[in-house]
Amino acid sequence: MPNDTDAQASIQTLTTTDDDQENWSDRAREVLVNALSLTGVKYKYGGNTPETGFDCSGFVRYVFNQAASLTLPHSALALSQMGKAIPKGELKPGDLVFFKTIKNAVSHVGIYMGNNRFIHSPSTGGQVRVESMQTGYWATRFSGAQRLDDAKTETKNVANELSLQ
Repeated sequence: MPNDTDAQASIQTLTTTDDDQENWSDRAREVLVNALSLTGVKYKYGGNTPETGFDCSGFVRYVFNQAASLTLPHSALALSQMGKAIPKGELKPGDLVFFKTIKNAVSHVGIYMGNNRFIHSPSTGGQVRVESMQTGYWATRFSGAQRLDDAKTETKNVANELSLQ
């Protein structure tokens, strides 16, 4: 796992170099601080805690629950249908970013950090980490983004309905 200095340096970079950072909500900051604190936690399919490891949606679900008290579904596809769709050029830290890693369906989710970077739990053998969305692999598989902040109440209701099914 990285040390606290590495995580703090990432947060400092995010808050001082991206023009969008001036309007961060406290919730978005808390989401990113919480997400960065989990860097290095191992990937585990179906995992949703730091102790067991995370898959991509389990990581997002855990972070938003801890940082913003939102109960989200444990599914990249379900998450991609929540909140407000955001064009790639209007991404803000804390937005969810989605990728089609298996055929043409949304199958991966991460949390946008600013500066074309996102944090996620990638795949078997991997660990929670920050990566560029501009690399060939992620750039060619990007499929969209959603903002949960603008739809907090709606998000809670949809999440509760989805988790009951």
